[in-house]
Amino acid sequence: MPMYQMQTKLDVNGGGGQVLDLETAVKDGVLGGECDVGGLVCNGVSEKLDLKKMIEELETMEVPYVFICPISLDPMQEPVTLCTGQTYERSNILKWFSLGHFTCPTTMQELWDDSITPNKTLEQLIYSWFSHKYVAMKKKSEDVHGRALDILETLKKVKGQARVQALKELRQLVTTAHSTAKKAVVGNNGVGLISSLLGPFTTHAVGSEAIGILVNLDLDLESKRNLLQPSKISLMVDMINEGTIETKVNCTRLIEKLMNANDFGSENVSSLSLLVGLLRLLKDKRHQNCVLVGLCLLKTICSHESVRKSLVSIRAVPQLVELLPILSNECLELALYVLEVLSAVPEGRLALKDCPHTIRNVVKLLMRVSESCTQFALSILWAVCKLAPDECASLAVDAGLAAKLLLVIQSGCSPVLKQQSAELLKLCSLNYSVTTFISKCKLTRTIQ
Repeated sequence: MPMYQMQTKLDVNGGGGQVLDLETAVKDGVLGGECDVGGLVCNGVSEKLDLKKMIEELETMEVPYVFICPISLDPMQEPVTLCTGQTYERSNILKWFSLGHFTCPTTMQELWDDSITPNKTLEQLIYSWFSHKYVAMKKKSEDVHGRALDILETLKKVKGQARVQALKELRQLVTTAHSTAKKAVVGNNGVGLISSLLGPFTTHAVGSEAIGILVNLDLDLESKRNLLQPSKISLMVDMINEGTIETKVNCTRLIEKLMNANDFGSENVSSLSLLVGLLRLLKDKRHQNCVLVGLCLLKTICSHESVRKSLVSIRAVPQLVELLPILSNECLELALYVLEVLSAVPEGRLALKDCPHTIRNVVKLLMRVSESCTQFALSILWAVCKLAPDECASLAVDAGLAAKLLLVIQSGCSPVLKQQSAELLKLCSLNYSVTTFISKCKLTRTIQ
């Protein structure tokens, strides 16, 4: 006889463990709150809800372990119990039997009875729990949607501090309620309304909240074009320079988002004020997120050739070089990419050569983070050493470049990288005899 009692009891462990009745399960929170366990009525909702649909829509929610099939690790919809007292989803256990197994998958006991018994009590409990959660989720979504629409109406009428408070509440909804609030704002011209609040006379309090909302929304091309108006971009640049850390990050992320618009021109990012603001953002070592978003935008900005000379002129090169030893791997790749792009212009190469720590900091990154980082580092070193071989090649050799290049050549890196390494090694050895070069490289006997 199965250990599950179909009418009133639920064996939680399936093997002689704790036994719960439905009333106790509800009281103890297995269901997560009050709910009619009949399965047809849940918090006043009388229609029959589809269990499969509910499971799909609540897939991110943590489900009580007693509802999970041990085979698939998914919630059960049609639980059946074996003679061992273990419960499985019907389709999963039948598939197990079809593969020639006549054991219990959990205990590996041989089955003395191959019949399966529908576990109606557990099925009812599963249905009731999901019904309760589903109805609560739907109600919350409706509440959030309605509140978002109310706030949009309020924003059309209020000014001053009342406008700031309304934006704060809407921002809270957008960042915590996720898709429901976002759909409500986007689907009811909320993007246009919020964008209209940004302009030359917008206070930073209003601008900060408005941008905090916009950066979390999916913007269509028309919305991006609207936000690309010079007065709106100018406000974002001002806040990158003078706002709070959170505001700076949001403005930076939004500008990067806007750069995907077809109408985005280099004049939008060539402002020295924007570039200076981004470099200031990179200096805030207390917040790693600031450095990451700042480098992401710098990488995108560098695609505009007209910006590269401006970046060099405000001393972006030495600042990035000094940051290299303390950056995370993700940030390192971005920083090296920007430095490589800047090394393509004469002013950038000269700035890299004149920075006293370029060679030492870049050599250390060869074969350390990723193949991409190694590629960027090689390009930077090649640009600098070729510009002034007599001066830079000896510095590179003293920094241990030769040993690193030999590692690249012997590694599984791409043939292009190996060829670059060989050429750079040859360039560094031109001013030395073989014996002197080997002694200066401080190579192990094996590498020699």
